[in-house]
Amino acid sequence: MNTKPTNPKDAIGSKKVSPSTVPAHILMSVSLAMLEGAIKYARHNYRVAGVRSSIYYDAALRHLLSWWEGEDIDPDSGLSHLDKCIASLVVLKDALVMSKLNDDRPPKMPVGWIQDLNKKAAELIERLPPSKEPFTELSYRDSELYKEQEQSKRDIEFKNKYAKSYTVTTPSGEKEIKDNWKDVQESTLSGVAFTKV
Repeated sequence: MNTKPTNPKDAIGSKKVSPSTVPAHILMSVSLAMLEGAIKYARHNYRVAGVRSSIYYDAALRHLLSWWEGEDIDPDSGLSHLDKCIASLVVLKDALVMSKLNDDRPPKMPVGWIQDLNKKAAELIERLPPSKEPFTELSYRDSELYKEQEQSKRDIEFKNKYAKSYTVTTPSGEKEIKDNWKDVQESTLSGVAFTKV
């Protein structure tokens, strides 16, 4: 079998930083989120003005938590919450690298505090009986409860839209029930108000 000789540059290039490991669509989507910031605040302003750690930590978490709770798109920008989250972290890391970070993080926790919590979590999992399947948005939408709730919403909307009974308020303030729209129309000619029942 014929094989093509390896290009000598391959051996050198394979040991360097590889931008091709980042999916192109992620790179471009985050670029869009960065573009929004550039338009609003001037491109690369963070390299001159500097940034505060807490501001971008909070921003990244707000976007991440919004996404986690089911809101995919940021209503203010129309962009993905995940892209906005990553963009916040990009600015935070750039400020750190460029010595433009106003580091207002709280005093440090002891090293290993996450590992300690992980050990306790593992102990709980081993000691307690197996957990039931979690409720997720997808499993909830497939559930009978969701279908019943949606049907109930549709029933209410239908009744509100096609109600056959109306409460008519006469000029004297008395209320009367009209069973059909024709009677309501005749009543309104006399200047009375009406609402659906």
